[in-house]
Amino acid sequence: MTVEVQSEATQVAEVVVPQEELETSKKVVEEVEENEKVKEDEEEAKPNTIEKSSSYREESNFLSDLKENEKKALNELKSKVEEAILGNTLFKKEETSTKKSPEKSGEGEEKKDDEHNNIDCQAGEEERKDEENPDTNGGNIEEKEEEKEKEGGLDVNEVDREISIWGVPLLPSKGDEKTNVVLLKFLRARDYKVNESFEMLKKTLQWRKDFKIQSILEEDLGSDLAPAAYMSGIDNQGHPICYNIFGVLDDEELYHKTFGTEEKRNQFLRWRVQLMEKGIQQLDFKAGGVSSLLQINDLKNSPGPSKKEVRVATKQAVHLLQDNYPEFVAKNIFINVPFWYYAVHSLLSPFLTQRTKSKFVFARPAKVTETLLKYIPIHEIPIQYGGLKRENDFEFDCEASEILLKAGSTETIEIPAVDVESTFIWDVTIVGGEVSYKEEFVPEDETSYTIIIQKDKKVSSPIRNTFKNTEAGKVVLTIKNSSSKKKKAFYRHKVKKSAI
Repeated sequence: MTVEVQSEATQVAEVVVPQEELETSKKVVEEVEENEKVKEDEEEAKPNTIEKSSSYREESNFLSDLKENEKKALNELKSKVEEAILGNTLFKKEETSTKKSPEKSGEGEEKKDDEHNNIDCQAGEEERKDEENPDTNGGNIEEKEEEKEKEGGLDVNEVDREISIWGVPLLPSKGDEKTNVVLLKFLRARDYKVNESFEMLKKTLQWRKDFKIQSILEEDLGSDLAPAAYMSGIDNQGHPICYNIFGVLDDEELYHKTFGTEEKRNQFLRWRVQLMEKGIQQLDFKAGGVSSLLQINDLKNSPGPSKKEVRVATKQAVHLLQDNYPEFVAKNIFINVPFWYYAVHSLLSPFLTQRTKSKFVFARPAKVTETLLKYIPIHEIPIQYGGLKRENDFEFDCEASEILLKAGSTETIEIPAVDVESTFIWDVTIVGGEVSYKEEFVPEDETSYTIIIQKDKKVSSPIRNTFKNTEAGKVVLTIKNSSSKKKKAFYRHKVKKSAI
């Protein structure tokens, strides 16, 4: 006999995600705007305009793994940086002299003459004093000039040996291995051309100074854009993951609030840089450690190329990140890619380096979970992308188990509980398409009734459910794959014993 009972299902919390970086040129935008009216159902048409990028593997930061020309370039760059720091030439010299505004005629000219006469008199007095007391002379001209500079808070001869970037000291003679990792980023961004890499580093340091990066992490830039970009979780290689959701900007009110004026666009840029800095704080910059991020770009319901304001702001953000954060992206994964974006990418592709193209991964809506699973463990993938991760969820701290669902097969998952009044909690998600799924509680006592927790139904999205038993037994989850295609199921569970 079976009795149907309704269990209390846990509500799914929505997870927020961000906005990423696409570079567009005038030519590309004009081409794309013509295709803007393409219908959503065309998304499923398989485009043949995208060339397959070769797989990208991060280059080693161990000195022993570098080629001879790479080692030579690194040593040359280190020498340049050392010389620039010790010579105090790394930053632009600030102008310290101020121009005096011309005095008005008449009374002003009389004042000038009086001041001039007074100065001459004072100079004469000082000259006589110096001649009478040569040993008590206030010092030579150079010393006096230095004193004046110090009084004004300036010391042109001061050398900042503690100069750093992202918490990594830049003076090579300090012997910090992290310095090599940072300098290699700039070298790789410029194909190991030392002079170009050095100029890039100098410009980045100057930009960080002008942009006031030192205080950016403490700034409150508002929470309106929090759903558009955020850091969450790590991938299989330990890279922190940055999610970017363009669809959030489809909201007209938020769109105008974010990009309505130049001041707001500048605020957006500062917010995006702040997010990048927060992500970088999770990196260790060790030779064998993690020194880059994984970017997930969700293009579902994105505003599209016709929105000029977001196009301008995005282009500025792209340039800032490209120019000042070299080699900080291990992979750039684009999901829920609309049809028009393929046209953009195909036009841009010839202008991208192989290094850049090799980091790009594209996934149509039907392949999102499968694609992410190649790089991210299922428990780190948000539930809206078919994973098991829920926002602000502390129910599970374990990884998930995997079951292969062969074509036409039926698999079961059993969660035993000997103690009465225990609470069962479980997560299940299917990768690869729809399956038949049901949940039952089977009592240990064969004379008791089997309780149907969830009737047999078709599922393709993540499931979480709970059940409290009144007698010893087990919860049985049954998954049937009726299709001719292999699929996967991931699950995790636990039993909470009742408090006595």
